[in-house]
Amino acid sequence: MAIAHKSEIKITVAMDENRVPEELVWDATDGGINNEPARAMLLSLWDEKSEDTLAIDLWTKEMKLDDMKRFFHQTIISMADSFERATDENAMAADMRDFAHHFADKMQLFTKNGE
Repeated sequence: MAIAHKSEIKITVAMDENRVPEELVWDATDGGINNEPARAMLLSLWDEKSEDTLAIDLWTKEMKLDDMKRFFHQTIISMADSFERATDENAMAADMRDFAHHFADKMQLFTKNGE
């Protein structure tokens, strides 16, 4: 099958003298994203040859600890949603969401009144 369209996602990382990220900026022109700042990113790619995941996990010095906890919580939820769509494994996706709830509880991400 011929490729009908190509799309590019670009991530630019500005680092200090110790190569610690100071700024993350991304572009996804097909999605209307141009020079959008971010404080953290998790990128996972499947390597077919090694049958392993390649990952890039970056966060800037400005990423707050509480924001990092929420970022991981939301990422776990997103992974559960993607896993369910990709595999139709509803029960396992529900287990992943249960873990996300447990994570949020242990990290005290939500107050007792649900906020």
